[in-house]
Amino acid sequence: RAYTFLLKGHEDLRQDERVMQLFGLINALLASEPATNRANLRIRRYAVLPLSNNSGLIGWVPHCDTLHKLVQDYREARGIPIDVEKKMLLRTPDYDKLPLMQKVEVFENVLKNTHGQDLCKMLWLKSQNSEVWLDRRTSYTRSLAVSSIAGYILGLGDRHPNNIMLEQKTGRIVHIDFGDCFEVAMTRAKLPEKVPFRLTRMLVNAMEVSGIEGTFRSTCEKVMIVLRDSRSSLMALLEAFIHDPLISWRLLAETETAERGRERRGSEAEAAAAPRKTISRSDAPGPEAVEKRPSDVHPIEGTIDYETEADAGDNREGLNRRALEVIARIEDKLRGRDFLGVGVAAQAAAEVPPALTVVVGFRDTKHVQAARAAAAGQPLSVVDQVSRLIAEARSVENLAQAFLGWCPFW
Repeated sequence: RAYTFLLKGHEDLRQDERVMQLFGLINALLASEPATNRANLRIRRYAVLPLSNNSGLIGWVPHCDTLHKLVQDYREARGIPIDVEKKMLLRTPDYDKLPLMQKVEVFENVLKNTHGQDLCKMLWLKSQNSEVWLDRRTSYTRSLAVSSIAGYILGLGDRHPNNIMLEQKTGRIVHIDFGDCFEVAMTRAKLPEKVPFRLTRMLVNAMEVSGIEGTFRSTCEKVMIVLRDSRSSLMALLEAFIHDPLISWRLLAETETAERGRERRGSEAEAAAAPRKTISRSDAPGPEAVEKRPSDVHPIEGTIDYETEADAGDNREGLNRRALEVIARIEDKLRGRDFLGVGVAAQAAAEVPPALTVVVGFRDTKHVQAARAAAAGQPLSVVDQVSRLIAEARSVENLAQAFLGWCPFW
């Protein structure tokens, strides 16, 4: 039998391998629950075989297209520029530097002047008949819900259109490239991600008439119930995962320490090459002036090595502290305590007067109640937690702050 694979270089695949192990556990948990097993809820996995710390083999997933490729094919066939939304945004001078409210205004204007039906149309055009289309749409919606909740628990980021694929035959969502886990993308200094998972308008439009209120929401709730009920099993695997010294965020932290060490050694070399200054030798009879380098004033042998070892110890302590923070964050997610005072709409929704909740829809009322519960420090129910996640993922304020290469307008 012939096996097709991808040889990937210049990237550490050991974290991807462990993510596949986590997805395997989630699939086993979903298969053990009758409700999720009947719906055939699972995450599409593939083989990952690291060969070294910067290369490895990835099992080829056949008959798949990235979301970017699908949108590109649709627009090229109709003479529509692939980056029409981005060009509209960049017509505004210094868009990235605008205040949030002005960004939201510009972003909403772009959404109003573009349809965002590309993925929806491609699902229909690539189906042989309406029955095939309905099956593919159902598989697409369910797989998107499963991967969204699993990715949220893992803290998976960098979900741009080239990192999400669609199976041609089944319509099932396939995620690739798991380099940004444990909310690394949400805590970076420049252009941090604000959404818990990707749920942009193209993904919602592809669900057709029911949108997020049909299969998607119910599937999210079913998956979250299973994961919260199996919290101990997930935490056992994730704790071993997080403390594994081979995963990339540890390697990156060690690299940063090495960079700091090189910068310090460079500054010391500059100090050693600095102009000599005149000082008085204390043991000389009288004010005899001699020339000495700054490093000769307090000669301490092995200073550089000692400081490097001290920094390494501080780095290990920082990594352990970071690991505990990640574990606590995942534990909060699996207990419904992940929105205690967090989120764009949290404070605003929590401050809505009770009399006004009767004029909004059922789901909006539940969202307000969830915000109040979070503000009061109460764990959220599964229904409320999923409502909050969907609200954050679809928030225009969150999407308007995203990196344009992430294609938040798609």
